[in-house]
Amino acid sequence: MAKVPAAAVAAGGLVGGYGIARWTGKRPLGGAALAAAGSVAAYEWNRQAGARAATGLTVAYLAAFAGSHPLAKKVGAWPAVFTVAGGVAAASWAVTRRGAR
Repeated sequence: MAKVPAAAVAAGGLVGGYGIARWTGKRPLGGAALAAAGSVAAYEWNRQAGARAATGLTVAYLAAFAGSHPLAKKVGAWPAVFTVAGGVAAASWAVTRRGAR
């Protein structure tokens, strides 16, 4: 089975979580998708780069989610989500690439 990079899982969780919440009108459903993707990404971050990196990236993932809300007021919802998703993906790629064992 092909591996999906943790960066893609994290970015997909942010984008997918928002998309699900928006299109279904059920914010808890979007939150569940966000949490599930975050859990998978955190597992991979820990496996690839260790606990400290996983903790830092998980904090970044949660900060991106929270930060997308005020950013959306300035640039719009989708641009904000794509911006923070890209930031988390870039951080994930940089940390796991450098910390890969």
